Amino acid sequence: MPVSTQIAWLFLLAVPVACIAWTVTHEEVFREPREFCIKRCHKSKTIVARKFFYLFTCEYCFSHYVTIVFLFLTNYKLLLDDWRGYLVAGFALVWIANVYMSLFGLIRQGIQVEKQEVEVLKKEIDEKE
Repeated sequence: MPVSTQIAWLFLLAVPVACIAWTVTHEEVFREPREFCIKRCHKSKTIVARKFFYLFTCEYCFSHYVTIVFLFLTNYKLLLDDWRGYLVAGFALVWIANVYMSLFGLIRQGIQVEKQEVEVLKKEIDEKE
């Protein structure tokens, strides 16, 4: 596969990796399981249990496991055709997916700030009337 095609696959595969990792670690639909994992990662007696449950609360950590699943499903390798291609692809996918999640987080934060500013302006207008 040409390098340009491999790079295109890299940026495209990072989208579902980022989407799944973000959804599991941040969105309301997984709030209850995430809260359970947060409690277990703080209160478990063994370090193995604490680290296991932490994996479901950290988007960076969880993106590694999502990436492994996608590498298995797609047989995607980057630059090299042997096992090293999987290794390079895995770390590259995690990195790009985390760039996507960081950008999404910044955009979302900006939207929340704008919503709060609108609410303040609405209250000021209502008070003047």
